[in-house]
Amino acid sequence: MAQSLPRSPLAPDAFPDLPTIDGVRFATVAAGVRYSGRTDVMLAELAPGTTIAGVFTKSSTRAAPVLDCQEKIGKPSNGAGAAILVNSGNANAFTGHYGQASVADVTTAVAKIMDIPLDRVFTSSTGVIGEPLPHEKITDRLAELQSTLSSDSIEAAAQAIMTTDTFPKGASAEVDVDGKTVRIAGIAKGSGMIAPDMATMLVYIFTDAVAEQPALQRMLTDLTDKTFNCITVDSDTSTSDSLLVCATGTSGVDAKDNAAFTDALHTVMLDLAKQVVRDGEGASKFVEIRITGATSDSDAKTHGLAIANSPLVKTAIAGEDPNWGRVVMAIGKSGAAADRDLLSISFGDILVAEKGWVSPDYSENDAASYMKNQELVIAVDLGLGDGQSTVWTCDLTHGYIEINADYRS
Repeated sequence: MAQSLPRSPLAPDAFPDLPTIDGVRFATVAAGVRYSGRTDVMLAELAPGTTIAGVFTKSSTRAAPVLDCQEKIGKPSNGAGAAILVNSGNANAFTGHYGQASVADVTTAVAKIMDIPLDRVFTSSTGVIGEPLPHEKITDRLAELQSTLSSDSIEAAAQAIMTTDTFPKGASAEVDVDGKTVRIAGIAKGSGMIAPDMATMLVYIFTDAVAEQPALQRMLTDLTDKTFNCITVDSDTSTSDSLLVCATGTSGVDAKDNAAFTDALHTVMLDLAKQVVRDGEGASKFVEIRITGATSDSDAKTHGLAIANSPLVKTAIAGEDPNWGRVVMAIGKSGAAADRDLLSISFGDILVAEKGWVSPDYSENDAASYMKNQELVIAVDLGLGDGQSTVWTCDLTHGYIEINADYRS
């Protein structure tokens, strides 16, 4: 499916040049899980002692691999190595006991061939829901995967985990900590079924920093709320979302309580999150929604997501229609505090409405011209307090319908 879709018009020009992370190696294979003629399984090998933190979907219909990962996150490494195995094409979700058995077979086989403890094997699956995972197609190729592990194959790994994605997603950062360089590199997949908590999203971030698991977990949880939980394509929460951050410790530099490292990790996570929106199924516009003046940051985020998830707002954006009344509607329905007579709304630098009424200087022609841009900013000030939030979304086009109507055919 992913190969037949045209590249998103919002895609970056090319996959970025990501730094090699000491202690991480990758391999991919075309196992034929669902797709033919493309790689669909990725294996990542992690150095002994690597600490791993994770955040997962809050869906009550979580897939078997998610439940397995959640059970393992936070357990001590005891100096052992670790592995991550990901397949695309089949989500292994809503597959009952068969799904659990598939995870057990795959993780057991990986643990054996990699000579690592079972609780150090993490798996993810993404793709169609409700179909048994043909896990033997994966386990039959493990020897090939292990024999082709390479430290410079991260781009291939990003390609292997795609489903309806139109481009592989990667981001990186380097930061100086006490005179030494710490590197971060991450990959992600995601295009549709994207909403906070988290999305149909798989994200794997690697760093050579030293990080104790509890500290890394706290950092990841906090940064997820500012990045991946601030994006939405279609308001639908997936069964399979998984985000793992792996710290190999090979640089010898401790990232604990280091603001520069935290900022760098935030940069990588936000970059990947925005790339997911840019690859939103059928998307032609990238939209940043800035909310200020709310009674709290939480209320601001509620308003922002109400605007971002409104089909009426999103279709107006697709049609390049500066229909600010739809923004007013979305604010009013959000359930968070708002006062009609204190609202101001801007499209880019164009003040559209203020004090509960259209701005006297508003020009429909100027606004219509602005809406033709590929990247848009919708700003709302509620005039109630100091709460603020920014969320990112895309428009809703005929392409979204076509992709999802044909997804399983």
